Parts: sequence; C-alpha cells; structure tokens
Amino acid sequence: MPYPEYICAPMRQELTAVGFEELKSPEAVDQAIPNSQGTTLLVLNSVCGCAAGTARPGVKLALNHGKKPSKLLTVFAGQDLEATAQARKYTVPYPPSSPSIALFKDGKLVHFIERHHIEGRSAEMIAEHLQQAFEEFC
Repeated sequence: MPYPEYICAPMRQELTAVGFEELKSPEAVDQAIPNSQGTTLLVLNSVCGCAAGTARPGVKLALNHGKKPSKLLTVFAGQDLEATAQARKYTVPYPPSSPSIALFKDGKLVHFIERHHIEGRSAEMIAEHLQQAFEEFC
C-alpha cells in the first residue's frame, strides 16, 4: 500500500525545489534513463529517516560542487511503486534499496550508492562521496 501523498509531498519538494524531475510512471522512467545523454543522477527517494536526515541533504550539498550531472531525476519508493520498480531495473546488479542514489552516463549505470552506504553517514559524507563520483564521471 503506497504512502499517502500528504506525507510524501514535502519530501518530494526537497528534491524538485533544486531541479529534480519526478518520474511517476514506468513509461517516464523508460524515456528518461536508457537513452539519456551525458550524466544523469537518479535518487530513489524514501520516507525513512536516513532519506530525510542524510540522503536528500547530502544530494543537495553535492549539487553545489563544480561538476554535477546534467540531468536530475527521482522516483519515490513506497509511493510511485511501478515507476520505482522500473527504475530499479536500471540499477541491476544492485538489490532494491531505498533510499539509494544512481549515477548514469549515456544511459549506463556507472555509480551506485546503496542504503547501507547512506545509513549512519552524515549528509556531508554522502555529498563528498557523490562529488567524487561527479569528478570521475561528469
């Protein structure tokens, strides 16, 4: 059962306010990821505490870096169920986890941050991790 929109709306807005495009259907995911040019950051958003406390703040901090992805996308696990399931097909071989963060280059997965790399880490640590990936791939 998906989470109610009134719970998720502020969590969605944290990312859309800084330029993320929400993907709410499997079709939108299929149009956005596999044929993308340049670098694409996909945040698999979540209602959990590590998403609120470190993942979303860390992503926002990382975007203040000199190099950053040309496209910013997000799906919301626990609410946009079909879109999230479709997005996870592009993050194989990693098991489903949320929150998680994927970086694609020309439609191919090049870097992935799983939930267990988010839990227990500060927003600054996540931002630094992402900035290193941006330096390498963007």
